[in-house]
Amino acid sequence: MKNLLYTRFWRLHFFAALFITPLLLSLTLSGIGYLFFTDVENQLYDDYFFGKSDKEEVLTIDEAVKKAEAAFAGYSTNKVIVLEEPYNTRLTLSNGKDEKYIFLDDNNQMVGSQDAQYTFSNIMRSIHSSLFIGGTFVNYLVELAACWTIFLLLSGLYMTFKGNLLKKRKLENKRQKNKRWHALVGTIITIPMVIFIFTGLLWSAFLGSVLSDIASESPTFGYPLLQQQPPTSDVSEIPWATRQLEAPVSDGEHARHHGGGVERYTNPNQVTIVGLLKEIEVQNIEKPYTILYPSNDEGVFTVAKASNSGVTGLDVNPSDEATMYFDQYSGKLIDQVNYEDYGMLAKVFTWGIPLHEGHLFGWPNKLLNLVVCLAFLAVIMWGIRTWILRKKKGELSAPPQISYKISLPFIIFLIILGVLMPLFGASLIAVVLIEYIILGWQAKRKLRTEAPK
Repeated sequence: MKNLLYTRFWRLHFFAALFITPLLLSLTLSGIGYLFFTDVENQLYDDYFFGKSDKEEVLTIDEAVKKAEAAFAGYSTNKVIVLEEPYNTRLTLSNGKDEKYIFLDDNNQMVGSQDAQYTFSNIMRSIHSSLFIGGTFVNYLVELAACWTIFLLLSGLYMTFKGNLLKKRKLENKRQKNKRWHALVGTIITIPMVIFIFTGLLWSAFLGSVLSDIASESPTFGYPLLQQQPPTSDVSEIPWATRQLEAPVSDGEHARHHGGGVERYTNPNQVTIVGLLKEIEVQNIEKPYTILYPSNDEGVFTVAKASNSGVTGLDVNPSDEATMYFDQYSGKLIDQVNYEDYGMLAKVFTWGIPLHEGHLFGWPNKLLNLVVCLAFLAVIMWGIRTWILRKKKGELSAPPQISYKISLPFIIFLIILGVLMPLFGASLIAVVLIEYIILGWQAKRKLRTEAPK
């Protein structure tokens, strides 16, 4: 039974590694790239982030927003990102399909613009999460690779100790040496890798959505109700005759040309960003923070400080996270949600994501993530080399299926992982079907071979 359990793990470990290795290389390399995106972007986009325009005229932030929207017809501002010195202020403009980043200097003059999709950080993040292809299927595929990686690590850990793979033999050949290093380094990085993968799964396509739904449906356990259902502004500030009018839309011709315009809600009674900034200062809200415009006549200005923004110069410590709601007409603070208001699951999200991204505790976090990623790449290479050295010419040389018996501990282990990672559990059904098809084909082949002629 012990030999059967080991062989079951070895066989599934082999095939899982064989199929997901290309994805693992992509995920790990793009993860390393994203790990250092702040350092890269501070150098790559130095002029945008810290540069100055050649114009001396001082504009208000509201005038700068209008000027930016005039420069990019069909686009509308939905975010104003106010950063600490020496970073420039950043506007996010959208036309409903694409986004642009506009950078403003101390005079609120435009320094430059970027296509959001093609910034270094967004390219790395897109490759890491969806192979730069996108779509539900690809997102699920990436998540599935992450789930199977956890199986690879845990099954490898079992085989390392059960097979005594860490013991150095006197007459060790190349294959045994590679296998020992594969097992040794894999054992060392198992715990940090499992932690990093699970923190990445927090915002994955399937499991991330499930956890997000749980956090939303159980406010005391997840996100506060106020954060899910923000307060509304006092519409009595709007003249009665115009309250029912729809929000303005972009010029039809320009909107069609740019793929459809989606414009923020504005009206003459709405407080200016300048006025809102004064109220933010009164509330002693320190930079950095993001201002999000209201989307309708009852909407509020949302001012957010986040620990996982993905924007260079914007991330704050998880315990400093806050979401504040300001009346769009009076500019007064209505209510706010702080880190202390989060439930347990929301707090796990808040700490887990920046840990995964490598900026939770400064450069040591980046160094730790980098070392683990490089070690994981080494484990993959040693694994491939071990297989190549064992592989017979013209054969796959997969671990043999030595028995038709079912190993109960093996099944229990897979069920536990399947419950924790539903997408992994669903994929096991396909694996079992394929395995039985292979077994059936082998059995028929054996009967044909042994049949009397």
